[in-house]
Amino acid sequence: MNQTHTARGATTRAESRQANTHWWDSDADHYHEEHGAFLGEVLLRWCPEGLTEADAGLLGPVAGKRILEIGCGSASSSRWLRTQGAEVVATDLSAGMLRHAVAGNEHSGVRIPLALADAECLPFRDGVFDVIFTAFGAVPFVTDSALVMREAARVLRPGGRWVFSVTHPMRWIFPDDPGEAGLVAIHSYFDRRPYVEYTDGVPTYVEHHRTLGDRVREIVAAGLTLVDLVEPEWPEGHTQEWGQWSPLRGKIFPGTAIYVTAKPG
Repeated sequence: MNQTHTARGATTRAESRQANTHWWDSDADHYHEEHGAFLGEVLLRWCPEGLTEADAGLLGPVAGKRILEIGCGSASSSRWLRTQGAEVVATDLSAGMLRHAVAGNEHSGVRIPLALADAECLPFRDGVFDVIFTAFGAVPFVTDSALVMREAARVLRPGGRWVFSVTHPMRWIFPDDPGEAGLVAIHSYFDRRPYVEYTDGVPTYVEHHRTLGDRVREIVAAGLTLVDLVEPEWPEGHTQEWGQWSPLRGKIFPGTAIYVTAKPG
């Protein structure tokens, strides 16, 4: 019988990459069974709070723009952008997730190019995209998120935007629980060790923590400018839980941070 446990501890880049590739490949079907209806087939939803790009406009005008999505999952976000007149390419490290993206292309009739790619080593030339984005993809799951910032800056044209959403860093203070137990701080905000799930001593899921200050320094070091930091509030009437996200917690403190950055022109 497999022995599983969780811990906060260091992992190598290779361990993190292998664990998360396998995790998302094996969990892709379950993930879309659980969250597919909320995410939609042709919809850019930034976070479990439900904020959409149609309402927020964080990417700016997209018609005629060349856009890259990294960590695309089933690529519903990219399909929505295609319907808004953008030229979009969507990438993910997980073949399992891209399988759902292919199915979404076929079922919706909105077809976008898809590529298997690592966000730490994007297979594109310098300065070829007007906008790059990800909604909870890639950034939390890599050992060197500063490298992701540099890669985004590299393939972004001057004046372009790089926008990404991640779990709000203050959530790392609390247990991963949507109920009242999740309202009691038990972890240090300054403990940067990743959260790791192990099976028989082998990492099978890894998520990395950065403080707000860490993230801003990564952005600035990549030569980007922080334009906005959006912390979506939990909307009235939204009752759907998503993992640790819930109306109870969402009314008290933020669950998502969305960083809007730009490459100087």
